[in-house]
Amino acid sequence: MENIKKINKNSKIAVLMGGLSNEREVSLRSGRKVFQALIELGYKDVTLIDVSRNIADVLVENKIEFVLNMLHGRYGEDGCIQGVLEFLNIPYSGCGVKASAVCMDKIMTKKVLSSANLPLIKSVNVNKENYRKKVEELNFPMIIKPANEGSSIGMTKIDSMDELDNAINRALECDKEILIEEYLKGESITVGVLERKDENNEIETFATPILAFKTKTEWYDYEAKYTKGLTEFILPAKFDSDLTETIQKLAIEAHKACSCKGVSRVDFLVENNIPYILEINTNPGMTDTSDLPAQAKAMGIEYDELVEIILKTAEF
Repeated sequence: MENIKKINKNSKIAVLMGGLSNEREVSLRSGRKVFQALIELGYKDVTLIDVSRNIADVLVENKIEFVLNMLHGRYGEDGCIQGVLEFLNIPYSGCGVKASAVCMDKIMTKKVLSSANLPLIKSVNVNKENYRKKVEELNFPMIIKPANEGSSIGMTKIDSMDELDNAINRALECDKEILIEEYLKGESITVGVLERKDENNEIETFATPILAFKTKTEWYDYEAKYTKGLTEFILPAKFDSDLTETIQKLAIEAHKACSCKGVSRVDFLVENNIPYILEINTNPGMTDTSDLPAQAKAMGIEYDELVEIILKTAEF
């Protein structure tokens, strides 16, 4: 990005939300809450935009100077909107084109993390032609995941071959490429990774406290993520200091291995005190029930301050 200016309270800022993905409703909730936070912070020229296919024209017509990206899922979290913004030379929050594209694709993410020798659960990559043969490389139970989808959309846990076809067909409704992963009955946790400039104008990368989930559903699915009362947040997670430090260090290593910038959220599963990286979210949710705001608050960063930290990553 060329000639990035500093953001000030009079800058023309657009909050992008909604969009065309299956995560549209979550994105709308994130966008509206972030927009309100910017107004309360004193930003005077903020536009809330529900993104459609004419987004480039809308941004140009409104003479937008900076974008705070609250789009989740396809087109908003996979490098597409980032490419449009690069083309228009509009600085934007969060991860760039490459990191967004890599981390949206669970298969590619695993390849990058594997090359960095980071701990992963055993899995296979399949499509509609070869899944029956390749699934034999794994042990039941398993989790079937669309390769390019978020918020656990299209995911199914299966315990036998009898359930495989239906789970594959459900995932194929979301994507033609599928990740099948062995299901470990461990503890689901997540760690936020944030970046901000220190007093020397150097970028500081730091991890939030670890958030663990105790759900009323069998696993941490879409319903558990976005329905109040179905998930209990354990924050900070009840790990000893050594394991806590290891997990936070792994989160930062994963963030950097995938060339993430500004903000990400790294999801893990911990079994027998061994942490395994599941995926990296390059544009974490910012709703009332989202993980990152809760993690930030646990380290003394209130919601409005978190929004400003994310906004200022557009200057990097």
